[in-house]
Amino acid sequence: MKKLLVLLSILLISLLAACGSDDHVIKIGATSTPHAEVLEKAKPILEEEGITIEIEEYSDYNLLNLDLDEGTIDANYFQHIPFFEKDINDPKKGYDLVNLGGVHIEPMGVYSKNITSVDNIPEGTEVIISRNDPDHYRILQLFEAQGLIKIADDADTAYPSQEDIVENPLNLQFLFGEVNAEFLIEAYNNEADALVAINTNYAIEAELSPLEDALFIEGEESDYVNIIAARAEDKDNEDLKKVVEVLQSEEIQNFIIDNYNGAVVPVGGNN
Repeated sequence: MKKLLVLLSILLISLLAACGSDDHVIKIGATSTPHAEVLEKAKPILEEEGITIEIEEYSDYNLLNLDLDEGTIDANYFQHIPFFEKDINDPKKGYDLVNLGGVHIEPMGVYSKNITSVDNIPEGTEVIISRNDPDHYRILQLFEAQGLIKIADDADTAYPSQEDIVENPLNLQFLFGEVNAEFLIEAYNNEADALVAINTNYAIEAELSPLEDALFIEGEESDYVNIIAARAEDKDNEDLKKVVEVLQSEEIQNFIIDNYNGAVVPVGGNN
């Protein structure tokens, strides 16, 4: 009987230890490039702090905040601030999420197979834009910065359309929401005479160099900072704070600079 009690005690201690080992495991949802790559770089640093991160890679933007809100993952790293704010302010979704801090910017670029310079854009050229609504006004601003269009002062910044363009000398045809973001590269390859606005992560995955291959690209002053998001109930979670601290550290910021050659721009703790 005594031996049985000892064995049961050992078993109970082992079970408790096993349960306790999960206390510092953080499951983070991320898109593959550059988010999952940056997290992989941070992984050993966090392990030294006693925190294990499990990286769940996603290809569909629309699932990441849903899974976070439902508790499938503990945090996510894929979205810029306007996308995040649009999602959490959508009454149909009812997400209770918070921004824990910014890590980097992925400048949006405009690409074309056959058009080789801004000066050679033909009149009536189609501009293919993804269905990601928060990027639409951002892309119009990018074209305005090149002097290709002028946006109305009272433009609908949430859901802009062709009607929000008051000057368009080349009669560019903006095709808002024609394709999902993950199919932008396919559009770029198939629509050789079009302009395609491509998110940097997809450009990198397709082995395009944003700084060399884009006709034009956002500057470092972009407001579209990619963040770590978590549930509101976890806003003071020390392990999640440590994850953000490491991602904003000099080591990780230097990794971003060295690894992506300006196609991904670190922002540290400034956002």
